[in-house]
Amino acid sequence: MTKERKSLIIIISILAVLFCGIAIWQNNNAVSSAETSFFAMDTVMSIKATGVKAENAVKEAEEAVYELENKLSVTNENSAVFALNKDKNGALDDDLLFLFDKSSYVNKETDGAFNICIYPIMKEWGFTQGEYKVPSEGKLKDLCALVNSSSFTLDSNKKTVALSNDAMIDFGGIAKGYATKVIVDILKDNGIESALINLGGNVYALGAKSNGSNYNIAIQNPDSSKGYLGTIKVKDKAVITSGGYERYFEEDGTIYHHIIDPSTGYPAHSGAASVTVVTKDPTLGDALSTAIYVMGLDKSLEYWRNSPDEFDFIFYDEEGNLFVTEGLEHAFKSENNFKVLEK
Repeated sequence: MTKERKSLIIIISILAVLFCGIAIWQNNNAVSSAETSFFAMDTVMSIKATGVKAENAVKEAEEAVYELENKLSVTNENSAVFALNKDKNGALDDDLLFLFDKSSYVNKETDGAFNICIYPIMKEWGFTQGEYKVPSEGKLKDLCALVNSSSFTLDSNKKTVALSNDAMIDFGGIAKGYATKVIVDILKDNGIESALINLGGNVYALGAKSNGSNYNIAIQNPDSSKGYLGTIKVKDKAVITSGGYERYFEEDGTIYHHIIDPSTGYPAHSGAASVTVVTKDPTLGDALSTAIYVMGLDKSLEYWRNSPDEFDFIFYDEEGNLFVTEGLEHAFKSENNFKVLEK
């Protein structure tokens, strides 16, 4: 074998090794998709992500939701919230500190339409245990006085909270929104730039779809026989819908849903059939979807026009009228007629 031929063989071998290494590197860094579906916080949840670390990301996110559920449960005797309701004070981790702070903010902004001290009323109706009943008018009157006088003192520097003597808290109206935030943070930490998160009515579109287009999210109609209210195209935003149809019971021909008006103790009767909030902040959006349902269209419209927060909403009333705030005018599509509400 000539010297030139030996040199050629060596060069070819080196190139082969290099190409093999490149192929392995490309394979290890290939973009892939992963998804998971699971039951937590009394609803079916799903996460679908695209990225190099997609499989690890969705697994980590699912585990984080279970951890949150165990921490925020009002009925689990081992949960942090159960301990706070019993002891009336305690130290807070970052999750609880964030939730108390955000809940306090929304409560003040909405004049009490959102209130995490609602737990005694929710419990009386049986919505926390699934043992439904209609409380007496006198009982609800007493509980309303209790709930609306209940308070908590938050010390953000020391990371502690103290509840008033009769206060009992329930993060049910904001927990899924915060869980969405936690999931989004985990996905981003894993380099995920495209994902769709659905936590039972709490949807978040992270980035755009793999083809570059925005996610198209369907808005559920309270009357499922009539299809969707419409669809909305979003990117890096939460789409959160609340409605009395989600959880309710019927007694003596009357339907009682789980969205309680703290001022009356009864299921909110503001004219709303469903409310959808669209915002970059899923925790805020979850709380506001409840508050807007309780406040009704006129008060919610006034709040939206004067709010420092960036959000839009879709309001579907009991008469079948559909209203959309102006920020969603071009993103929202519907076969139903709708009125655009302006600032």
